[in-house]
This record gives sequence, structure tokens and C-alpha cells, in this order.
Amino acid sequence: MYSVHDWAEVHRLHDREGLSQRTVARRLGMSRNTVARLLGSGQAPRYQRAATGSILDPFKGEIAAMLAEDAKAPATVIIRELRRLGYAGGITILKDHLAKVRPEHLAARTYQRTSYLPGEIAQVDWWSPGVAVPVGKGASREIHGLVATLPHSAAHAVVFSFTKTMADYLHCLIGCLERLGGAPEKIVTDNDTGIVHHRDEHRAYLHSEVAALYGALRSRGVVLDPGHPERKGQVERTNGYLEGSFLPLRSFCGRTDLQAQSDEWAEQVAWRRHHRRVGARVGDALAVERTFLRALPDPPPDVSQHLEARVMRDAFVRVAGADYSLPPGYSGRRVQVRLTPTELEVFADGVPIAHHARSFVPSDVVLAPAHARALRLAREATGRLAGGDVELPEVDLARYDHLAEVSA
Repeated sequence: MYSVHDWAEVHRLHDREGLSQRTVARRLGMSRNTVARLLGSGQAPRYQRAATGSILDPFKGEIAAMLAEDAKAPATVIIRELRRLGYAGGITILKDHLAKVRPEHLAARTYQRTSYLPGEIAQVDWWSPGVAVPVGKGASREIHGLVATLPHSAAHAVVFSFTKTMADYLHCLIGCLERLGGAPEKIVTDNDTGIVHHRDEHRAYLHSEVAALYGALRSRGVVLDPGHPERKGQVERTNGYLEGSFLPLRSFCGRTDLQAQSDEWAEQVAWRRHHRRVGARVGDALAVERTFLRALPDPPPDVSQHLEARVMRDAFVRVAGADYSLPPGYSGRRVQVRLTPTELEVFADGVPIAHHARSFVPSDVVLAPAHARALRLAREATGRLAGGDVELPEVDLARYDHLAEVSA
């Protein structure tokens, strides 16, 4: 079974680069039937880690060193060097391995260029401005921003979040690309744990949800080697530009206000400035670059979190540090939760039973008025039953005698 990474790469090569199924199959070492099956699948397959224990494993470090020296070195040259080191395997397994790792080395040699083709690349990074914004009920929380910049035009977009989880990255990335006007060929990031599932000495492995989103966007993910933040210099400079030109003398009454001010400043100030390296106004260069970006899927991919939780005895469900009310009658049951940065929906056996605006107030209790009334009535009824304070009308047993006579 092929992984979500294979699915994403097949769709990117066929849909974005316009390669035929035959060419995609040859480049990735797959059969044409497999390529056709992956192209026909609208949903990314579930992530499965590749099997270990290959005869090539002891030599992968040497292969990585050769590719670092010459990323285009052919398999025939590499296997010749490996034979001298004692490798006894065939060239087919080597070619399969090179097909997986060579793109990382090729990409690593291109992202540092000082000039880029329009739509070629976006550099993405989290920015921590050191600002706390109100979240309600007298509480404030530190805010973070995901910054995406297009080096060709120097245009940027930023979407804010209170946390930096994988779910936040997915939501914020979609928001940034919507503001920039489309998806680039490559998305360059560092080794953030919300993006990278794990890394060995050869390559980084994305979370399956991240790989699935990249596949839906038909973009290639490029993860930088650890310890080299200078290799995404455009986005680092953009973060400094935001701190020096956007933040000073500003105040915010909440995340929505911060986002609105940021979006307005980007369009009215940042995109209107003349950029020396670009040689033009950023907005004019962005208008050209947008014609090279790939249109985002319509509707956009669903990047909301889908969780399960158990309802507490008092008919509340605890999600992401806050308690949300439910109608009576679900205590002790497991329910499904759809969580986004702005809302929370609760389902029981697929049927929606509650909807709340999401709260970021620490230890908050979110109580819907309708749930409060229902819970109060249920508690009053329970109390009357427990105390025997229940009035039942006296039953007239003569009616049953009459019915017996009629039936006779």
C-alpha cells in the first residue's frame, strides 16, 4: 500500500508539472496502474511508515554524503562506490531509494537563490511577536503568527493563532495562501514539530495531515536541515519587518482585531512599498506572481480537528482546556467533536447536538442558555423524584370494569 506522501507526489507531478502518467510512473518507480489508481483517489491514503530492515540501510549515510556533494549523481556511479564499501544488493533497490531522497537534496540546493521564478516557492515560519491579547473574562493570552512570504514578489501574509500545533499550522497556512492568492510549487519550512513527524539522518517525514494538505495544494514540502535558519532568510527578514514597522504603537482588543489590523496594514502599507531587490512595488509584483500560483481547491480542504471525548456527569464536555455544555441525557457517553480556531461542534452518533464559539479563556465554562434551562429543569425533576415530591392523579379503576363488560 502506498503512503500519503506517494499520493501527494503523484498528484503534484501530474497536476502541477503536467507530466503524463507514464512519466510519473517512471520517475517514481511505480506501475502505471498504481499511478492511475492514486490519481483517481480524491482522498489521501492513511499514513503508513515504510518497512525497515533493507539491505541498503547500512549504506544510506554514504548515499546521503554523495548526494550532498552532487545531488544529480546517477545510480550507476553511486552503486560503483557502494560496491567498494561492501554493498552486495542490486541497483533496483538503490534507484527506489534515490527516487525518494534525491528531491530533498535537489531542493536544498535551490531554495537559497537570491532570485526566484514567480510562483516557485513560499517560505513559511512561525513568528512570536511577544504580544498578549484579550480573550475574554479578564484573561489574556500570548499570540503567535504564521508568516508566509513569496520571495519573488516579497509579498507576505500572516494569520494569528494562540497555539502552534499541527492543526494551527494547517489552518493558518490555508489562510496565508488565501490572502496571497494561490499555492506555490514548493513550501519551505523548518523542522517544527507541528509539521515534521520525525526525522532520520537522511530526510524529514511530514505528519500525514500535513502531507495530505500539500498534496491537495499540489505543492512540494521542503524541510530545511536543522540548525540553518538563515536558509529561509526572506521570511526571517519579513518577521523583522513586522516587528519594526507593524507592531510599534499598536494595541489590540482581541485576535480578530489583530488580524484585521494586520491584513489592512499588509494591503495598505507593506504591499504598496517599493522593494529594492524586486525593483518594483510589492503589490505590482504580487499581481504578476498570482498568475503563476495554483488556484486553491474549492471548497478548501477540511483542516478542522476531529476528536472524541467523554461527556462528564454534569453534561459538559472538556475540549482544549475549556468545558462546553451539552443537552441533558448524554452523561457518560462518548461523543465526536469538530474543533476549529473559531468554533466547536459536538455530535452523538453523527447527529449534531451542540455548537459553541470556541473559548481560549483558561479553564473556561461555556454554557448555552438553552442548555442551562434544560439542565435546571432536569435537576429539579430529579430532586422531586428523589424526595418523593411527585403528584400523580388518582386512577379511576371503574373504567377498567366497564371495559371488561364491553369486551364480554
